[in-house]
Amino acid sequence: MITVRPAETDADLEAWRRIRIAVLPNERAASVEELRRGDTADRRMLLAELDGEVVGAGVGGKADLAGTGFLAPRVLEGARRRGVGTALLRALAEHVESLGYTQAGANVDDPGSLAFAERFGFREVDRQVEQVRVVLDDEPAPKLPARVEVVRVADRPELWTAAYETVGAQAFQDMALDRPVEATPEEWENEWLTDPAAAFLAVVDGEVVGCAGLQPDADFPERAENALTAVRRYWRGRGVASALKRVTLAWAAEHGIREVYTWTQRGNGDMRRLNERLGYVTRTESISVRGSLPLPR
Repeated sequence: MITVRPAETDADLEAWRRIRIAVLPNERAASVEELRRGDTADRRMLLAELDGEVVGAGVGGKADLAGTGFLAPRVLEGARRRGVGTALLRALAEHVESLGYTQAGANVDDPGSLAFAERFGFREVDRQVEQVRVVLDDEPAPKLPARVEVVRVADRPELWTAAYETVGAQAFQDMALDRPVEATPEEWENEWLTDPAAAFLAVVDGEVVGCAGLQPDADFPERAENALTAVRRYWRGRGVASALKRVTLAWAAEHGIREVYTWTQRGNGDMRRLNERLGYVTRTESISVRGSLPLPR
């Protein structure tokens, strides 16, 4: 028997995390505390049980992309093709539809998952490219452009708030997507900053012109994911992004991190080329799909 229920307690959220880690072993999973902190009224987190055993998890709600919802059903490999994924997908889709959305997006990472999504009318709209960098023991110190200083967000937290207007909002508008990213100042504070000690800002004459950082992985301390790297339009092409990335690599080396990885949109060739110059190599691609709601029966 398949049962789908909300993930509400800390034990539920930890079970939810374990499903995500098992299905996406190369990606960082948010901690229970982070999941609590990022909870919103529109987000729904679910667990799926098969004969009383938790074998699936999912989340759905308002997407970052304008006018769409998102959903992410995940099932342990040994429990697939038994209706668990379908039950999760339909429950998440009904929730997203109840929020007023007529479209929902998702990401799939293998041919089987893509075929599953296509059964319900989802079609590919983009690809996300993963690039990986081995961290050296002696990462070179960055050469900062003239007038630019780099500060840690942990030391100047008020500058992160200011960075939303000068850097974040511009970056969201300019991302290589088919529709703009929508993120409020509150979401910028709660969802786009994971670890202030590993987040850095480029500042010129007191004004933030760039940001970059890392999201350390408590489950796998030897690796970390790059956070948003963005530069104010006027300062692009002057070496700010490269310097910020080198700051994060130096921080990673100092804190025992051996690998960093990052995701960029297929259309963001500039950032991928910058990463390649810094020694990143492509490892995988994830397929972004989108479908209409309600789902076909």
